Amino acid sequence: MEKIFLLWVLAGYLCVPLWGQSVETGAGPQAGGHEVQVWAGGGHSVAGGTQNTSAANLGLRYGWVLTNPFLPGPLKGRFEYAVDAVPAFVVFQPGNTVYGAGVNPLNLKWNFSSFGRVVPYLELSGGVLFTNHETPVGTSKINFMPGAGFGANILRGTWNWSAEVRYQHISNAGLTKPNPGINTVQIRVGLGRFKK
Repeated sequence: MEKIFLLWVLAGYLCVPLWGQSVETGAGPQAGGHEVQVWAGGGHSVAGGTQNTSAANLGLRYGWVLTNPFLPGPLKGRFEYAVDAVPAFVVFQPGNTVYGAGVNPLNLKWNFSSFGRVVPYLELSGGVLFTNHETPVGTSKINFMPGAGFGANILRGTWNWSAEVRYQHISNAGLTKPNPGINTVQIRVGLGRFKK
């Protein structure tokens, strides 16, 4: 858990210099624009899978904002599609520590209309994880990673930071038996920018 906390503090520290910057017009998500981001996250296992397990990860994101704002009232927002490369994924599980890498080719993100400098969002994602040991122990080195997150982009000049809470499931989808999976709740922070 200490390693996860250190990742979170480091990502937050990188964002501190951005606090004093003013927000530029168009600094947030816009139709036809792109998002580029580096992020770090981590968390601990919850009920419904293997227990006493933690995960930490680091990734890069490239996204495409596909729509102008639509839907009524508080649902109004823009749809974004993104791809994540996850070059570092560590699982601390009973028996060993597992190192891996993955890709999330499916990130469906709804950026709600902004509240000044804050752009809340919801996200559904899916990808694949390759590890050096079976994850969980006795299962498979290839796993799938569906997840869902709720967070916000904090617009600060050219660059912005994001913070989210994410539910992440890791499972081999029945490639081997048993298939207990790992369910985690993670905190993720990112540093990035939207550009048109």
